[in-house]
Amino acid sequence: MRKNTIRIGVAGALAAAAMLALAGCSGTATADSSASAGSGSKTVTIYSADGLGDWYKKQFAAFTAKTGIAVQYVEAGSGEVVSRALKEKSNPQADVLVTLPPFIQQAQAKGLLQKTSADLSAIPAKEKDAGGEYVSLVENYASMIRGTAATPKPDAWSDLLDPSYQGKIQYSTPGQAGDGTAMLLLLEHTMGQKAALDYLGKLQKNNVGPSSSTGALGPKVSKGELVVANSDLQMAEQSIAADKSAFEVFIPKGDDGKRATVALPYAMGLAAGAPDKANGDKLIAFLLSKDVQQTVSGDAFGFPVRSDVTPTDANYQTLKTALDGVELWQPDWSSVLGSLDSTVSAYKSATGQ
Repeated sequence: MRKNTIRIGVAGALAAAAMLALAGCSGTATADSSASAGSGSKTVTIYSADGLGDWYKKQFAAFTAKTGIAVQYVEAGSGEVVSRALKEKSNPQADVLVTLPPFIQQAQAKGLLQKTSADLSAIPAKEKDAGGEYVSLVENYASMIRGTAATPKPDAWSDLLDPSYQGKIQYSTPGQAGDGTAMLLLLEHTMGQKAALDYLGKLQKNNVGPSSSTGALGPKVSKGELVVANSDLQMAEQSIAADKSAFEVFIPKGDDGKRATVALPYAMGLAAGAPDKANGDKLIAFLLSKDVQQTVSGDAFGFPVRSDVTPTDANYQTLKTALDGVELWQPDWSSVLGSLDSTVSAYKSATGQ
C-alpha cells in the first residue's frame, strides 16, 4: 500500500502467557516526544512506506522482546517519508527510513542517510548501496490488478485503451507514489519515452484521475468500482490472501507479446542525525537477520534479500509463478533520480495533469 496518510504505532512486548503483542497509540510524532524517547535509549523510530504493516507488527514485537527497545512506527507514502524527514532535517526525529526507489536515492542525495554499522555481507551488491547508506529490506515487483469478475479480462497494455473501460481504470500518480512512478518508468523502458507518453495520453480518457495512494485502489477494484489499477506483487498478493480481495494480479503484455516488470524493493537506511543511532543500527540488523528474512515470503508475500535465504513456502511459489516468463528489469535508480523531475514534467504535459 502506498498511502500519504500517517500512522504511528509503538511496538512493545507484553510478557503474558509467553505471547508477543504490539502496543499501539495514535497521534503525531513531535520533537519533544522523540527527544524524550531518545534520551532513554529504549526507543527507536522508523518512518516507512506502507505495505508491510502486518509483518512489521510481528517483527517489531519480537525485536522489543529481544532487546527491550520499543519501536515507534510512522507510516506514510513513499515520497512523504522523504519529505517528512527533509522537513525535520535540522532536528531529526527518525532513526530508520524505509521507502521505495527512487525515493531512497532521493533521501541519500538530500543528505538524509548515513552509513549503517549493520552487517550487509549476506546482501547481494544489487540490493545495497556501495557506501552502506541504504539496503533492500524486502524485494518486490510492480504489477497491475484486475477484478476477478472482469469479462473479458484485460491482459495487455493496449487492452486498457478500450472505450468500455472509461472511468474504470486508475493508477497512482507518478512522482508522488512509488508504484505510479515505477509504472511510468516501466512503460518508457518497454515502449520508449515518446510511445509511452503517447500511450498514457490516450489512457487518460479511461483514467479516473490522480491518486496519491496505490493502496486505496485495491479496494475499489475489489468492489467493482474499478476494473484495473496499478499495484505491486507483494501488496496485491497479501491483500488477496488476507482480505479475500476480489481481484487478481497480472503483468500486462506489450505489443510484442512479452511481459515485463520493474524491481521495486522496500529499501532501508539509517537516518542522518538519528536521535537513537545505536538502536537504529540494531533494528536494521534485526530486520536483515537470517531468521527474520526467512519470514518475508510466508508472512509478507515479499522476496527475502539475503543470498543465503531461499524460501520453499506456498506464498513464495505463488510469487514465483506470477513472474514466470516475465522480464525483471533492474533500473539504475541513481540515473532515474537525476532525470526524475523532467520525466514527471513530461508525463504531466502528456496527460494534462
